[in-house]
Formats: sequence, C-alpha cells, structure tokens
Amino acid sequence: MKQHKNSQQLNPNWAQLQQKLKSHGSRPPKSSELSDSGPSKSVLGKRKERADAEPDDRCPDPLMPANSDFGLTDAIAMDCEMVGVAQGNKSALGRVTLVNKWGNVLYDEFVRPIDRVVDYRTQVSGIRPSDMRKAKDFCTVQKKVAELIKGRVLVGHALHNDLKALLLTHPKKDIRDTSEYLPFQKEGCRKALRHLAAELLGASIQNGEHCPVEDARAAMLLYIRNKKKWEKSVKDQIRFKQKQKKRKPKKKPVDNGALKVD
Repeated sequence: MKQHKNSQQLNPNWAQLQQKLKSHGSRPPKSSELSDSGPSKSVLGKRKERADAEPDDRCPDPLMPANSDFGLTDAIAMDCEMVGVAQGNKSALGRVTLVNKWGNVLYDEFVRPIDRVVDYRTQVSGIRPSDMRKAKDFCTVQKKVAELIKGRVLVGHALHNDLKALLLTHPKKDIRDTSEYLPFQKEGCRKALRHLAAELLGASIQNGEHCPVEDARAAMLLYIRNKKKWEKSVKDQIRFKQKQKKRKPKKKPVDNGALKVD
C-alpha cells in the first residue's frame, strides 16, 4: 500500500520523461536524432561535391570566343611569333595566327623560315624544333594571309612588325593598332599588350611563353569594346587630311621668259 501511495504522488511529467528514456534505451537512435549531435554522412557528401565543383561566382575568361562562328568577318586580328635566324639577332616569322571578330581562329600555322633557325626563342615565342616538322613554307603562308586580310580591317598590336615579317603591306586606313591608339597610351608612351589586357579587359596574357591566339583575341576585344570611338577618330583623321589637301595652294605656272603676244 505504501508503494502504491508513492506512485500516486509522483509528478505526471516526471513519469512521462522516465517512460521516454526507457523506450529510447530499448531501440537504436534514428539518423534524424543523430543529426543533432553531428553532421550525417550524406550531408558531408554533398559538401564535398560542392567543393569539387567550380564556384558559381567564378569570372568567365573574357578572351573566350563570343560564339561558334568561324566565318570571315569585316575585321580580323593578327598576331605573329618570331624566331631568330642568321646569328640569332635577326627575326623571322615562326608562327602566324588570325582570328575573326568573335575570337574564333581562322588561320594558325607554324612557318618554316627561308633562313636556318638558330634560336627558337621558346621562352617567349613558345615555338620548339618539333613544331617545324609540321610547319608550312613561308610563301604558302604569306599568300594565304594576304588573301584573308585583303579588303578587311586588320587589328593587332605593333602590326608593323608582323607585316614586316610577312613581307606584306596593308592600307593604313584599314589598320587598327592597339599600340598606336592614343586613348590606350599614357602620356604619349605606348603600353604593352599584356598591360592593356590586364587593365582594360581583366585578362592575364603573356605570362611566360606567348600564345598568339590569346594575343590576337586580346587585341580584337580591345578594338571591339572601343570600336565606336575608334572608328569615329579614324573618320575624323581622314576628313582632316582631306581638308589639308584642299587648302594647299596651287602651284604657279613657271615663267620661262617667253614673250606674251597680245
């Protein structure tokens, strides 16, 4: 009777808690209950997958082509890499690359110079002796490049060097040289292409061996992003030269001392 009396006096909440503790002791805890004390295996797996995947906020490469159009466009960018011939102090064409305005490669060939190569300048040019096994002869490359750039705007950096190596000329009115565009210069000094790419495009190029594909794409993107102002400045220069020609006084006829007959 005494034991029965004590069980009646026991707090109902305490009795309910004891019953729950007994039931938990008689069965294994659920995974949902373990999650309170530590992360489950499935959660760790998901975190690992997210860590291995590329972060969503990663900035895309600005030099990647805008689309998959490999057709000829009104503007073409060119970049060349040189090798050393003669005593190594003379430059010759070793590789030439052309891209369209979207950044897609139109032409990319290694070139076998007429003279024997004595310095491949690999640290800068990226050209190796093995590349010459698949290289095309100079005349073949020269002819193809001339065909591709004819009648089109030619974009590049220090293009006079590339054209000189190719033994080609191009109308000045159709040249867009990023090394000569005044807004890209600082106090009249020309900037290297890698500096322009870093400052204006947020792109890193020429870190070690040069890639003519990247360089051509960088020059093209610099032109495309500034095309409106650039083309206006070209037109203004052409108008100014035309006005100057009109203002030039006409040459007076030479007086040879002949008598005028009335």
